[in-house]
Amino acid sequence: MSKVNIFWFRRDLRLFDNTGLHYAQQDGIPVIPLFIFDTNILNDLPNKQDARVEFIHSELKDMNEKLNKIGSSMLVKHGKPDEVYRALIDEFDINAVYTNRDYEQYAKDRDEDISNICEHHGIGFYDFKDHVIFEKEEVLNGSNEPYKVFTPYKNKWLEKLASGFIHPYKVKMDKEYFYQNKFKLPALGEIGFEETEIDIPKKKYKEDIIETYDKTRNFPAKNGTSRLGIHLRFGTISIREAVSRAQNLNDTWLNELIWRDFYSMILANFPHVENGSFKKEYDNIPWNNNEEQFKKWCEGKTGYPIVDAGMRELNNTGYMHNRVRMIVASFLTKHLLIDWRWGEAYFAEKLLDYELASNNGGWQWAAGSGTDAQPYFRIFNPYSQTDKFDKDKKYIKKWVPEFGTDKYPEPIVDHKEARERALDTYKSTLKS
Repeated sequence: MSKVNIFWFRRDLRLFDNTGLHYAQQDGIPVIPLFIFDTNILNDLPNKQDARVEFIHSELKDMNEKLNKIGSSMLVKHGKPDEVYRALIDEFDINAVYTNRDYEQYAKDRDEDISNICEHHGIGFYDFKDHVIFEKEEVLNGSNEPYKVFTPYKNKWLEKLASGFIHPYKVKMDKEYFYQNKFKLPALGEIGFEETEIDIPKKKYKEDIIETYDKTRNFPAKNGTSRLGIHLRFGTISIREAVSRAQNLNDTWLNELIWRDFYSMILANFPHVENGSFKKEYDNIPWNNNEEQFKKWCEGKTGYPIVDAGMRELNNTGYMHNRVRMIVASFLTKHLLIDWRWGEAYFAEKLLDYELASNNGGWQWAAGSGTDAQPYFRIFNPYSQTDKFDKDKKYIKKWVPEFGTDKYPEPIVDHKEARERALDTYKSTLKS
C-alpha cells in the first residue's frame, strides 16, 4: 500500500489559494481530499432543512467534479471525526494529515483529539492559517498584548499588511498530486438533510457594488452590500483575494474585513466570550427574558416595523442587512431586556453567514458587553433609524406587507419607557 497525505477541508471549501492544501502537495505524496459531515455539529441543528448544509453539499459536489477531471475525487464521510479518522488509519497508509486552523473551542478540542490519534500512530498532523489574514498573536499592542479596541488594532493591522505581501497559495490541479480514486459522494438525504428553497448569493465579486459600498451599505432597500458573507464563512472564496480586491476597490469594505479578523482574534485570545460577556460585570445584568416577547421578536411581530422587517428577512432568506442586524440586536437587548445570548443563538440557527466570532462580537457590541462595544446608554431608536435609513419604507413594505393596516400589531413595548428601563437596569447593575 502506497503512502497518502490527507487534506481535511472544513471552512475552506476551495481548490485554489488554499494554504493547507498547498503544503499537503509539497512532498510529492498523493493527497486524499477529505470532508467530514460532523455529527457532533449536525445533530444539534434543529431543522433538517438547513440551507448551510445544502450549500456545503453543493460546493463539495462542484469540487468533486473538478477533481474527477484529473481522476481523483472528494472523500466525504458522515460521523464523529475521531471515529472517521480511526477507520481511515485502518484503511490507508497515511503519512500526514494537513488542515487549516479554526478558532472556535469545539474545533480546537476536536483538532487536538485528531492530532493525538495521529501522533499515536506515527502520523504527522499539520495545521495552517488560512481563514484570516492575521491570527491570534500577530497584531499586538506596544505591551505585546492583544488589542481590545478596534481602531488601534486596525491601524496596526494596516501597518503590518503594508510591510508584507499577501500572496496566494498555489494548488496544483494535476493528477500526480491527488489520490486516484473515484469515491462515491453521498447524497444530501444520506446525511439526513433535505433541500431548501433558500437562494444562496452567487460567489461573485460585484465590483460596482463594492466600489460604492461606503455610500450604499447602510440602506437596506438598496442592493448595496457584497453578499459574500456565506462564501467567506465557508471559505469558498479566499480572504487573501478578498482583501487584495478591497484594497483596490473600497476602504470601507476593507474595514469590514478587518473587523472580521478582529473578532476572530478576540475569540482566540479571550475564549470566555463564547459563553459569557467580554466585560464580565455585564454577566450580572438581571435580564427580563420574557419568552412571549422573544417569540414575537423572532417572528417579526413586535409592532416596530424596521425590527419586524429584519426578522422576517432573516426567517425567509437566511440573510439580514447589517444595519438592520444592529437595530434588531439593540432592540432585543435594550428595549426588551432579553439576554444577548438568546439573540445570538437565534442568529446562529438562521444566518447563512453565521460564524461564531463575528456573530458573538456583533451581539456583544449591541449589548454593550463586548470589546470596543457601544456604551450601554447608546440605545438605537427604531423610528429615527427608519427615518435615516429606510425613509420611504421600501424595505419595510417589502417584508411587512400589512404595515399601515389594522392587521399590523401595536408595539409590544413603549419606546420611551423601554429605553428608561434599560438605562436604569444597566446603570444600577454596573455601578453596584
